[in-house]
Amino acid sequence: MKHIILDCDPGHDDAINIIIATAKSDIFNVLGITTVGGNVEVEKNTLNALKVLELLNSDIPVYKGQSRPLVKEIEIATEIHGDSGMDGPILPDPNRKEEVLHAVDFIIETVKNSKEKVTLVPTGPLTNIAMALIKDPSIKNNIEEIVLMGGGTFGNWTPAAEFNIFVDAEAAEVVFTSGIPLAVFGLDVTHQVIATDDIVDRVGEIDNEVAEFVKELLIFFGQTYKDFFGINGGPIHDACTCMYLLNPDMFTMEEVNITIETKGEATYGMTVVDLLKTTGKKENTKFATGVDQERFWDTFMDTLTLFNK
Repeated sequence: MKHIILDCDPGHDDAINIIIATAKSDIFNVLGITTVGGNVEVEKNTLNALKVLELLNSDIPVYKGQSRPLVKEIEIATEIHGDSGMDGPILPDPNRKEEVLHAVDFIIETVKNSKEKVTLVPTGPLTNIAMALIKDPSIKNNIEEIVLMGGGTFGNWTPAAEFNIFVDAEAAEVVFTSGIPLAVFGLDVTHQVIATDDIVDRVGEIDNEVAEFVKELLIFFGQTYKDFFGINGGPIHDACTCMYLLNPDMFTMEEVNITIETKGEATYGMTVVDLLKTTGKKENTKFATGVDQERFWDTFMDTLTLFNK
């Protein structure tokens, strides 16, 4: 059993990651979901998390977090995720609201009080995680690992930077220099798990409302990726985190040093991945470079069938 906190900005692929974690309740004890400003404003991301949990009949608590990065103004991605942050499928308003406690305080209290070490799974900007580490550095001692989606050896929001890291590179620097074990799933690997038309058709063959919701997510996400990036399908970026925690040997991981660029005019938010080991800096990250695509998608489909009546 892995005791996890999902820190996210739903977001199509964040929603899918929540579904995977919830479906695999024999493996994941989801202590809570924290939200952050990222794909859209934190209020919308929080609402989307609650909507997804309502669909899943889940009572996992949701905690709203930071609305903006540590230093600069927020930048959002409505071009990719739509005005709601989760455009495409229509879900009713949830019957409950987020918890009163702030996400950063929830992370601190939960990690400190847990009898078992906690794994943090951030799939948006790293603002909440950085704030928790700044506010109470002692929580490092009870964090098993931070398994995050972000970065890569190339960018998707600027030529150099992936969106999650670009939104708050200062927060990313706090996390990457924390000394906590990191497993990083950047664009190098997430662009190997693209939901093509064939994948969408396989999801459509699964007869339950969760799979139908996922299909609608993938259709919208795939179209925006085709329009914006010229890619034939949406990469399921964030799902790589929970899929890794389910089956680590599904992925090829390299021990590397990653440095976060926070000062460059053209390279702000770049993750400088030392794959060639030329910098002499100590490795601080397990960095995903490959994935068994057939196994990934088979596991993905099997997970969705768990919602069959």
